[in-house]
Amino acid sequence: MTQTSVRVLVVDDSAVVRGLLVRALDTDPYITVAGTAMHGLAALEFMRKTPVDVVVLDVEMPVMDGVTALRAILKEFHNTQVIMASSMTYEGAETTIQALTIGAAECIAKPVAKNAADSIAQLSQQLLPLVKALGQHSTQTAAPEKPVLVTPTTTAAIPKILVVGASTGGPKALSSLVAGLPVDFDLPILITQHMPPMFTPMLAKHLEKDGGRPCCEATNGMLIERGKTYVAPGGFHMAIDRQDKRMVTVLNEEPPEHFCRPSVNFLYRSAAQWYGQSTLAVMLTGMGEDGIEGARELSAVGAPIIVQDKATSVVWGMPAAIANAGLADQTLPLDLIPNAIQRICRQAMAVK
Repeated sequence: MTQTSVRVLVVDDSAVVRGLLVRALDTDPYITVAGTAMHGLAALEFMRKTPVDVVVLDVEMPVMDGVTALRAILKEFHNTQVIMASSMTYEGAETTIQALTIGAAECIAKPVAKNAADSIAQLSQQLLPLVKALGQHSTQTAAPEKPVLVTPTTTAAIPKILVVGASTGGPKALSSLVAGLPVDFDLPILITQHMPPMFTPMLAKHLEKDGGRPCCEATNGMLIERGKTYVAPGGFHMAIDRQDKRMVTVLNEEPPEHFCRPSVNFLYRSAAQWYGQSTLAVMLTGMGEDGIEGARELSAVGAPIIVQDKATSVVWGMPAAIANAGLADQTLPLDLIPNAIQRICRQAMAVK
């Protein structure tokens, strides 16, 4: 099948940054820069005249800022994916997480290299695979999916922990997931979301607000308690270990897996080791195949695995890897996953 060129609009008030972004995008023959704009209002005017698959959108701009522009794009251009370009500052991270929970697909860091060549290389590594993955999602006209066939999942063990992996499109999906669970949902929830270091504390803050239950960025040796949610910090793998007969989160800086740190594999594998069949695992939207090896270990010990379906995923990569390997007990639209989690817990308790 011939790959379709992805049409990209670059929006940034800095001519220098716009130029670097365009030069990075131009290095890929399957990406076409459809145009550039200096602020959100100009971007919307451009999009009303010219088709665009992906928008690379600055967070902080005059006339119309990135978050305001994002809301307008999501409302008016339903098939267009948006990547936020953020400065690595506290304020930039806070605004970017807000944008991601609203519906931006992903964020990238603005270049900090001292010369143009290094900046372009940095941007190319971050941006090109992401633009092509999102563009493919945007340009495909999917055939209607078959009705979801849910095989009732029963486990011999009552779930004691919920472990969740996510990447591209994950913050919004995570927000939906935690909001869909009752405030008194009792299992500890451990989340690995691919995200830079400065952004994960903000993600935890937003998930606490959306879910109405305590949520924090995990630290090394933190006690895993019922009713609380823990987010893997950017730059560190998060796993589970037992210390003094109590389960705790452990962090490490071992090499990335699937080019990711944190990697979902560390969370899934350690859950399989320490909780076994009492683990309940979920894989949400994300690019690549991170988590597949950990999912094999979870499946081997009999832990149920739920994956987000293609229709509701921003990129059906990580969930697809698990589903296509035959490891998923259920493949569900995002809005049905919270109910499925609660149903598995109820069924297990009824069996007991």
